[in-house]
Amino acid sequence: MIRLLADPLRAQIVALLAEGPACTCHLVEDTGAKQPNISNHLRLLREAGLVVSEPQGRFTYYRLVPEALEAAAGYLTDMASQARARSEARRECP
Repeated sequence: MIRLLADPLRAQIVALLAEGPACTCHLVEDTGAKQPNISNHLRLLREAGLVVSEPQGRFTYYRLVPEALEAAAGYLTDMASQARARSEARRECP
């Protein structure tokens, strides 16, 4: 998930979809990226479970899956808490 969102264009797409569902043509217009590039990023986000597609007439709209983002955020929050709690617990070298 972190690797997926590390790509600047994918992060921008996710931020745009956080504002509400959009079709590829909206994302092309908003990002300035080419349609095949947007479609490829959307495919990766869909395969990861971050985005779902919904046909609407001639167009396909994409929307974020908030639960997927919450799960990733929860995982990172748990790691941060563990790191904070054990920041002074050094392991002994053999």
